[in-house]
Amino acid sequence: MLYWLLYEQLFPHFTPLRIFGYVTFRVAAASITALLVSLLLGPVMIRWLRRMQFKQYIREEGPESHQKKAGTPTMGGLLIIAAILIPTLLFGNLANPYVWIAMVSLVAFGAIGFVDDYRKVSKARNLGLTAREKFAYQFLALLLIGSWLLYLHARGLYSTSMNVPFFKQFQPELLIPAFLGSPWTYPLAFIFFFAFLWLVVVGCSNAVNITDGLDGLAAGLMIIAAGAMTILSYVSGHAQFATYLDLARLPGASELAIFCGAMTGASMGFLWYNSHPAEVFMGDVGALGLGGSLGVVAVLIKQELLLPFIGGVFVAEALSVILQVGSYKLRGGKRIFLMAPLHHHFEKLGWDESKVIARFWIAGLLLALFALTTLKLR
Repeated sequence: MLYWLLYEQLFPHFTPLRIFGYVTFRVAAASITALLVSLLLGPVMIRWLRRMQFKQYIREEGPESHQKKAGTPTMGGLLIIAAILIPTLLFGNLANPYVWIAMVSLVAFGAIGFVDDYRKVSKARNLGLTAREKFAYQFLALLLIGSWLLYLHARGLYSTSMNVPFFKQFQPELLIPAFLGSPWTYPLAFIFFFAFLWLVVVGCSNAVNITDGLDGLAAGLMIIAAGAMTILSYVSGHAQFATYLDLARLPGASELAIFCGAMTGASMGFLWYNSHPAEVFMGDVGALGLGGSLGVVAVLIKQELLLPFIGGVFVAEALSVILQVGSYKLRGGKRIFLMAPLHHHFEKLGWDESKVIARFWIAGLLLALFALTTLKLR
């Protein structure tokens, strides 16, 4: 809105407003605005959540030290979503379709999390959505996003090729079976495309949700991941940087840096209230929304294969649950970890919660820095 008003409408008449044409300035403005929205609206949101009795339920099978967290307000992810959307709408170029895809993905996956959270706080059993219901809603959200991407692809506005870490010239095409000449390859191409989207987007959404089990853990890791995505979005849409780094460039992708910058600032502001001991939890509405939109941004800027490094801790947390469940079912009740997800395993080893959080943040930062170095190591 401000971009359209101040740059597109008023800049020709008042040249100092040229600054709003620079993506770097608008990224900084969006980040700061998101941070301030989170900090200023945080107390209001926490009081409202308490008044609505939206309190966290702690499962009995979890670590005993977590029982004291019962009753802490949850669904604070509503604050994060608002703090991302407001600056994106203010400073983003709303004529850019990628910005809208990112915002719709945030709202869509956040809405799934909201339904899940609301069921938990409003029903006596505190079960939330079943796995089948959650996957069904996520599939519908993914179907919308994937169809939107294919529409842009048909108009020449989106490339289905992707970058591969450490390789300059190797940029595989996700829809390549559709171009082999045989009509029967088209359904296979689209099935593969949506299956790949499911792995990246839904996998990232659920991985962030699994990680959100300690005070500030997911929020801190999102600051790191979103910060890395801000840099990647900018260079992917910048003609000179993309050419120099041999990236599959997506014109207009630099506008996604504004969305990612807002995500970084919103996560920082939320961490102020979510740090140990937490005054509020983000809930599924925040975790699913953040994870889903992070995965969608990776798909848009063609960094799907770099996402597991940027969100390496998220991946490790999700894998720990998969391995634990698989081992329990296939090995007659034997477990690999003392408790899954992975952060609970270290708590069972005697690590203090704050130590687990800080060390996971360090691991996340190292992995994100490694991911950024791969842009040059090609």
